[in-house]
Amino acid sequence: MNGASREALASARERLDALMDNTSVDAAKLADELASVTALLDREVSLRRVLTDPSQPGEAKAELVGRLLGGQVSGETLDLVSGMARSRWSQSRDLVDSLEELAATADLTAAQRAGALDNVEDEVFRFGRIVSSSTELRSALTDRAATASAKSELLRSLLGGKVNAVTERLVIRLVTHPRGRSLEAGLESLSKLAAERRDRMVATVTSAVPLSDAQKQRLGAVLAKLYGRQMHLNLDVDPAVLGGISVRVGDEVIDGTIADRLEEASRRMAG
Repeated sequence: MNGASREALASARERLDALMDNTSVDAAKLADELASVTALLDREVSLRRVLTDPSQPGEAKAELVGRLLGGQVSGETLDLVSGMARSRWSQSRDLVDSLEELAATADLTAAQRAGALDNVEDEVFRFGRIVSSSTELRSALTDRAATASAKSELLRSLLGGKVNAVTERLVIRLVTHPRGRSLEAGLESLSKLAAERRDRMVATVTSAVPLSDAQKQRLGAVLAKLYGRQMHLNLDVDPAVLGGISVRVGDEVIDGTIADRLEEASRRMAG
């Protein structure tokens, strides 16, 4: 996002955090309502453009939000969306992207309140690994000809009772409303948002065998010192790496696997 949109999103995040500090606010309900508004503005391009038109007074746009959503959503959701309408946005889609982020953040806050945020982080990551290893499942979840209800039923049959309710809601929302993103990109975005709830970064660690608790603690401490922030470890086991570990933090990869060293040696020999 460019300048104006970044500032608008930062303000919206602050307002959401203030709401979430009040434990009487139903975070799950707020998330569902924000997701519904996201879907509405994603469909209604002309409405989205009106609400982000810089030539229109912010108060007039907030009043329009009140007329459209009044009585349909809670006062907290209405106040939050109205405030976003008053802000300036560089592009109309930035408003929708921001609403989607706030919806996910509200759900993650619900998990945090219940002491289940770590579980949700791990479950989102594990689901991503399952999808990447099953071409058939990925095809079913990304099939444009399949209805949203059919995808929801499939996911509920796979996840229902096996993962946290927040994980199930986040994944269903992502799959049924991908908004042009790949499934993998959407899941990675959710993982990053979950980490940010504790001001942590996400490191995806791949090893040939499972790491011991002591190894995980040492690795987490080393990465936290290296990056200057607490690190959440998403752990994956892949015998193909042969030995050592590979660590990915954002776009940066720290590869210390035997497979990588063998590949490098082969390249040098070929050269």
